[in-house]
Amino acid sequence: MGNYVYGGCMIVRRTIPILSVALALALSVVTGCAASDSAPQPAPLETSTSSGQLRGVDTATTREYRGVRYAEPPVGDRRWTLPVAAGRAPGIVDASRAGSPCPQTTPLPGGQPQPSEDCLSVNVTTPLHPRRPGPLPVMVWWHGGGYTSGSGASYDARRLAERGDVVVVTVNYRLGVFGYLGLPGLPGGGDFGLADQLQSLRWVRDNATAFGADPENVTVVGESAGGMSACAALTTPASDGLVDKAVIASGSCLLDWPKGGLYPGVDAQTPYTAREQSERLGASVAEGLGCSGAEAISCLRRLPEERLMSVDAQFSNVLAYGTDLLPDDPAAVFRKGGQAPVPMIAGGNRDEHRSFIGGYLAIDPTAITDRTYPTLVADAFGDRAPAVLDRYPLVHFPSPAIAWSTVITDAAWACPTVSGARLSAARAPTWLYEFADESAPNINQVTTIPQGAAHATDTPYYFDLGGNDLLRTPRQRQIGDQMIDFWTSFAHDGTARITGGPDVRQMSTTDRTGLRFGTETTEYADLFAEHSCDLWNR
Repeated sequence: MGNYVYGGCMIVRRTIPILSVALALALSVVTGCAASDSAPQPAPLETSTSSGQLRGVDTATTREYRGVRYAEPPVGDRRWTLPVAAGRAPGIVDASRAGSPCPQTTPLPGGQPQPSEDCLSVNVTTPLHPRRPGPLPVMVWWHGGGYTSGSGASYDARRLAERGDVVVVTVNYRLGVFGYLGLPGLPGGGDFGLADQLQSLRWVRDNATAFGADPENVTVVGESAGGMSACAALTTPASDGLVDKAVIASGSCLLDWPKGGLYPGVDAQTPYTAREQSERLGASVAEGLGCSGAEAISCLRRLPEERLMSVDAQFSNVLAYGTDLLPDDPAAVFRKGGQAPVPMIAGGNRDEHRSFIGGYLAIDPTAITDRTYPTLVADAFGDRAPAVLDRYPLVHFPSPAIAWSTVITDAAWACPTVSGARLSAARAPTWLYEFADESAPNINQVTTIPQGAAHATDTPYYFDLGGNDLLRTPRQRQIGDQMIDFWTSFAHDGTARITGGPDVRQMSTTDRTGLRFGTETTEYADLFAEHSCDLWNR
């Protein structure tokens, strides 16, 4: 798998960008011929869409349509323009191979094509043997990767589609400098990646029936940067009529990393950036590339992709608000109760920040020690530092790095996720969960500290990453089945359920508990208490 990291923590350079039971309905058969007439049928191998007449490919359990254009290539004069719906290709379109990933510096798994700016495609996975009659729900996957890495094809959706009896659409969207460059007067500036994601939803709405799916039952699922994008989508009028439900994994709108929190020495960050800041960054980058003034954008469009990739890492976590596409800060919209009232599953991972800190220690092993820990806390939390040190004394942890990872997991990830879920519960049915398998596959390949249930380590429980099934134990397989059931039952009818565990319940605006998928058991846990949210949610 090389150095690719699914949630977006890269450890190979100094700048480290940061993702139900689908019960079969019994068919009442009254005559011998009724069974063949009414049995659920797969999507046709050859099907007509707005992108052309597609010819898919079968696996043992799924029928798939890969590398399908949903927007015109954003190349040449279309570089840094809003997406345009793909035209209909002539003839039969071979949909047996994934399209190119969008430009990025991180190696990708699974023998994918070389990255290219011509990358706006989707992969559609349908069950070969659907168990339910009628159209199936759609789950649209927006991958993580800190807005600078990842691809839809990295996430093999066969298990999710087959077990859940759903149609899964994985999406490529523009990344890094190509997806999030802002400049004064540039239409769509700072938001091209989000615009692509919303265009993928329009494509799904227009083409779902071609795959035996329901265009009025679309669940957006995002992890890490994909979750932050999904959360943002719930706060913009541009998503009206496109999203029926949402699953937001490790990507709450309220995520908030203090100074030094994301990595030691890094300024405080949130998932979103004000338009003015986005434009200042873009102008500075453009000037550094020899492009400035009124001709900056035309100058940048003439530069080769390789030259632009030299500044790509500066465009992590810079999705812009205060724009036509995203008028307001998504966090502020949630706090005011202005988000779309769609049902939501929200959650994260118990040891979220260990992948980030562990990755940083591979670069600077002396960054977090007994001596530096109090300074990190003081720089991050100011007047609250004594209370933080009292709640998280080093004596309670096996190492200073684990202590600091726990502080930031609680302050920046877990407690904002609980708060965001409570705010969602005021508007629509909401379920809260936590992935907590401490033996999860170490997909981030971080070895400096134990990873436990670190950021993105939940993804192999839903997907075969790069086509590889990474689940090794019966309990891991059970967790994967339960989490797939949890998501897909919700996608089917808006109510989350699991098998082999407790009754799943909606959360309230004051609830402290979430469904924990743990190493030994799946049960409800007081996430508010375990992550010290009384300290952080003030």
